[in-house]
Amino acid sequence: MSNINNKGIVLVISSPSGAGKTTICKKLIDEVDGIDLSVSVTTRKKRKEEIHGKHYFFKNEYEFKKLIKQNEFLEHANVFGNLYGTLKNEVVSKINNGTDVIVDIDWQGTRQIEKHLPQDIVKVFILPPSMKELESRLGKRASESKENFIKRMSEAKKEISHYNEYDFVIVNKEIKHAVEQIKLILFSERLRKHRQNLLKKTLEKLL
Repeated sequence: MSNINNKGIVLVISSPSGAGKTTICKKLIDEVDGIDLSVSVTTRKKRKEEIHGKHYFFKNEYEFKKLIKQNEFLEHANVFGNLYGTLKNEVVSKINNGTDVIVDIDWQGTRQIEKHLPQDIVKVFILPPSMKELESRLGKRASESKENFIKRMSEAKKEISHYNEYDFVIVNKEIKHAVEQIKLILFSERLRKHRQNLLKKTLEKLL
């Protein structure tokens, strides 16, 4: 359910792998009205359980590069050999209709989106409670080699080093509490003057 009286927010949520970002995003979608998850474009192969248009927009490399040339992306990146991007129209049409959009990306993508939508973006960074806890979480995922695990930990530290570029930083000790904190951020940001479409008319009547 959108709120056309307010302009929507682009809620960027970033974190190192294993900090709980995906779970937090899903809970926000389930528990908050008027919010949606951005559907990315990707060149990676579709998995059996995935639905085109719901989980991703699946494109081949030629189609993806054509979208880049047509300036259709707010951000795009090469991640482990596959291309990923956030469609400009997919996000802008929703926020203009009063729907908030969660975008789950890294610090590089966040920088790109901020250049396009500086007034609409709210940036939240999720931290794990400790590196030991992060190692534990990533270790449980490890159907992978020790070499890959070390690489993931190195990438996590690099990601964490960009926390200072974000508006809000949340330490995810417990998922429920982290979700409640982001809800508070979201509800407060919805009340900013420039997002209230009817505020000018209301003030004219009052003054």
